[in-house]
Formats: sequence, C-alpha cells, structure tokens
Amino acid sequence: MPVTPAEAALVVFTVCNTARVFAYLPQIVKISRDTQGAVAISYATWTLFGVSHLSTVAYAVLVVDDWRMAAVFVANTLCCVAIVSLTAWKRAMFGRHRHNPTTAGASAGIGAQPDQR
Repeated sequence: MPVTPAEAALVVFTVCNTARVFAYLPQIVKISRDTQGAVAISYATWTLFGVSHLSTVAYAVLVVDDWRMAAVFVANTLCCVAIVSLTAWKRAMFGRHRHNPTTAGASAGIGAQPDQR
C-alpha cells in the first residue's frame, strides 16, 4: 500500500519533533556546566519557543484531537521551561558569587578566606 504525501509528512513531522526533545539535552547540559551566568542564553527566544510549543499542544488537543502530538509538544515545552529555569538559576548563583567576596574569590581560584586585617 503506497504512502500518501500527507502520511509521509506526518511521519517526518513526528520524527523531527520527537528528536527535537533530545536535541535540547546538549543545551541543558551546557547551561548546567556554565560558570559565568549563562549569558549567551536568551530568555526571550526560549520563552517564545516554549509558548509556541504550548500553543501547538492546545491545537493538538482542541482542533485535531491528537494526544500523541500533544504529548510530544508537552515534552518540548518542558524542555524550554527547563532551559529558562536553569538559566535563571545560573544567573542568580553567578550574581550571588560575584557580589560575595568570599565566594567570588573561591570561584576565581583565589583564597576563600576574607581579608583578616
């Protein structure tokens, strides 16, 4: 039985969007290892990606009644939330370390002891 163009498009769509969930992992790992406040990560970009995925969840559930599609996009949305949340946490930690002389010196490889004059 030959595959219709619509069926082929659905397979490609499903494979790509399922694989995309795994493509977020290197970004998440890179942010988690970052020691400079994850400054290269854009809140606006990742939030827009997350909202876009969330709108696709709504479309999948409300318009086409496709719960598998919704599940894939829920996973994509959660990955975007993880990236934005981890970035916020990294920036908060970096800010604390930068403003605290004890931890700032320790993270820079300088003695962690405050000046004892």
